Amino acid sequence: MPARKIIVIGSGFGGLGSAVRLQTKGYQVELVEARDKLGGRAYVYEQDGFKFDAGPTVITAPFMIDDLFTGAGRKTADYVRIVPVDPFYRIEFHDGRSFSYGGDERETERRVAEFSPQDVEGYRAMIRATKAIFAKGFTELSDRPFLKFGDMMKVAPDLIRLQSYKTVYQFVSGYIKDDLLRRVFSFHPLLVGGNPFQTTSIYALIHHLEREWGVHYAMGGTGAVVNGLGRLFHELGGEVRLNAPVKRILTADGAASGVVLESGEQILADAVVSNADIANTYRLMLPPGERRRNSNRHLEKMRYSMSLFVIYFGTRKQYPNLAHHTIILCERYRGLLDEIFNTKTLPEDFSVYLHRPSATDPTMAPPGNDCFYVLIPVPNQQSGIDWKTQAKPFRDRVMKFLDEQYMPGLLENLATERCFTPLDFETTLRSYAGAAFSFEPIFRQSAWFRPHNESEDIRHLYFAGAGTHPGAGVPGVLSSAKIVEKLICERLPN
Repeated sequence: MPARKIIVIGSGFGGLGSAVRLQTKGYQVELVEARDKLGGRAYVYEQDGFKFDAGPTVITAPFMIDDLFTGAGRKTADYVRIVPVDPFYRIEFHDGRSFSYGGDERETERRVAEFSPQDVEGYRAMIRATKAIFAKGFTELSDRPFLKFGDMMKVAPDLIRLQSYKTVYQFVSGYIKDDLLRRVFSFHPLLVGGNPFQTTSIYALIHHLEREWGVHYAMGGTGAVVNGLGRLFHELGGEVRLNAPVKRILTADGAASGVVLESGEQILADAVVSNADIANTYRLMLPPGERRRNSNRHLEKMRYSMSLFVIYFGTRKQYPNLAHHTIILCERYRGLLDEIFNTKTLPEDFSVYLHRPSATDPTMAPPGNDCFYVLIPVPNQQSGIDWKTQAKPFRDRVMKFLDEQYMPGLLENLATERCFTPLDFETTLRSYAGAAFSFEPIFRQSAWFRPHNESEDIRHLYFAGAGTHPGAGVPGVLSSAKIVEKLICERLPN
């Protein structure tokens, strides 16, 4: 019998991971991508000799990438070179102090003792607690589908025992007393679209994930991982169709049976995997009459992550004083995040993540130059902010701040630049409300409460990516691909 045909919509890490896993299992997979090259959020921009990773820049679980290659009988090193980054992050504070941490645990403890002697024992206790959360939240639950409420009830006692009803900030504050160190060890939810004051403490496992496997970088940028997976998929016999946005998912007898492209072409299949934005997959690709559970009203009532304002830029001079990953926190913490996530107003101040890949990989910029992107959390498009008029003044404030505080001579040494706003998340990336990470990772939108990896409305329709279980971030979306593989192999065995 011929292999079953699977269509994967979107080529982010969730889509690529699903496509590679299913093709390895003997399915005939066709990957349809709306843009002109693979990557989804991990798109790559190249201009004026500079290379910019548009999306994820932090690799915290390289073994999950290895799994995709070894599962196909290949070696990751033959496709992409992934190297450790140390320190993991340098956090800069408004009072001029900074805190760095990396893979050397003794050195991190020494820095905690130097920064706040009263918090050394609390830090050690927090690390022990994050290990228990990691063992349950990541090792056991991240690649388990939560399709029934009973699946949630089975793990509820463990979640209560681990106090997952607390927020990440509450969890950290139970161990750390110094206000600035609390920020250091609670900012991680922002990497997956969450507010530390609202995100379930299960996400404290990110810190243990970093300690266990380190923080890594792919030489050539995260796009090099995308290219490696694309090459692997091609070698396995998978088909890729670029510049092929999907207009509608076809159904027959209540089951997904293919897609209709915006060009009008129909592609039939035995199952469909969507790595596109979940809210827009349901709202725009399926008629309301076929969506009893995932109605427009239900989706619009959910809470969505913040958006991002990103400036990619290259400089004609180098800034060796800046680390690969620098996080610059402004004086306000809770108040700033409240404005971004809840009142959805554009604050006068801002905190930023400054990425300098050329600190590790000089090929990302021309000789003697430096490559950067600066990422600022901002409200999503439910704010009503008009980015067509606000983008330029906001960009000017950010670049002036960097020029005056951290990168002297920046404005006069700019070699190239481009901006990406919440409006671009909404239009170019087709993300509902311009949310950069889909649904906000609060407790009542996690596990069973999050949109499921298998649709309850349409049989043979599956989801991988940030909007489904277990959530955003490269480890999360790769875990969702693993879940999709399991479900399709069970439901539609070859």
